[in-house]
Amino acid sequence: MHGRIIKGVGGFYYVHTDRGIYTCHAKGLLRLDGRRPLVGDIVDIDIVPDEEMVANISGIHERKNTLIRPNVANVDQTLIIFSLVRPEPNFVTCDKMILQYLTQDIEVLLCFNKEDLADDNLAESVADDYRNCGCRLFVTSAKEKEGITELSQALTGRTTVVSGPSGVGKSSLINCLTGNDSAATGEISEKLARGKHTTRHSEIIPIMENTYIIDTPGFGSFDLFDIKPEDLTDYYEEFRDAAACRFMPCSHTHEPGCAIKEAVAAGSISKRRYDNYVYIYDELNRMRRH
Repeated sequence: MHGRIIKGVGGFYYVHTDRGIYTCHAKGLLRLDGRRPLVGDIVDIDIVPDEEMVANISGIHERKNTLIRPNVANVDQTLIIFSLVRPEPNFVTCDKMILQYLTQDIEVLLCFNKEDLADDNLAESVADDYRNCGCRLFVTSAKEKEGITELSQALTGRTTVVSGPSGVGKSSLINCLTGNDSAATGEISEKLARGKHTTRHSEIIPIMENTYIIDTPGFGSFDLFDIKPEDLTDYYEEFRDAAACRFMPCSHTHEPGCAIKEAVAAGSISKRRYDNYVYIYDELNRMRRH
């Protein structure tokens, strides 16, 4: 039998199959090969006789991709969630998260939640800053159910990893997307003892047929890995339409005749996004020197 790992905690893996959810251990042969199962893996399982819904993982199917943070497999896209207020968004962290997924060739959906608590000017300003960033943009209110239909349509038929800082309303949005009367969600909640509180481990939640979200723990900080400062502009979509700079190569941070800086001054590139770019560029340079 085969199924999909929906959660892994303390050496136990919970595998969702057509017959229900099995509690599994990974066979020793996998550990000897250095192959650790991940949430999202499609796996083969051997049922343990005389045990109720217990099995062993005997094989891991080839992965479509593997993400580093969160450490999950076989993802189609990511949904990054920040709140507009309470807590106020850290836009540098937001850009770092976008960059981390884009460098892994993962499509990004960007959601700003708690629209009901923000004034209209703030919501419009943030939307304007990120409208051309290369991500699909959503502004939502989980409390008022605003923007949920459009977001749900973007998730249909795909496996989406959901990530973002603590306190931004991820759980509330996920509850809106799954619905409290979902039988599949109810079964998984009971099996995994999943409540409405802080997520401590990555886990998969079926929304509808062939549609899954991977809920991940919130975090307070986020660091980039494996990006060179000189490659950073490749992942800032709005930079691509700017004219050629006077000197090449150009870091777009201090050089005279820089087309990116001129576009920022003219208002065609978001100053917030540009300031984030400069901050991240300098940080990556400092990391390389150390």
